[in-house]
Amino acid sequence: MPVEESLPYETASWGRRVLALLVDWFASILVVSLFVPVFGTTGGPGSFYTLLVFVVESAVLTATVGGSFGKMVTRLRVVRVETGGRVDLLRSFARAILVALVIPPLIFRPDRRGLHDLAAGTATVPLLTPDRA
Repeated sequence: MPVEESLPYETASWGRRVLALLVDWFASILVVSLFVPVFGTTGGPGSFYTLLVFVVESAVLTATVGGSFGKMVTRLRVVRVETGGRVDLLRSFARAILVALVIPPLIFRPDRRGLHDLAAGTATVPLLTPDRA
């Protein structure tokens, strides 16, 4: 049986992760609704575009600033487990696509890292403030 690696830092709570996801999803809906009808429709192109905006926003912001819009609002960031640094764009897109598939984040380890984090070699952690660093 493989030995579980222990993380040198605390991972984020479920409450903050869910809140970050809701903020990202609502922001994606708002962006898409500027161009395509989203509210009051089901199964139309707006749903696909919302998912696409969510994946792109999450991946690009995670790779460039350390977390999606929702993660930044809730004071979280995504780091590489190996280095504690930023996630590259390819890993970030892979992680975002796995989150969009819904199931990978629901299967997780005791350290709260889901399959999407394990596949990308990442962890979601609280954003350190100067008084905690």
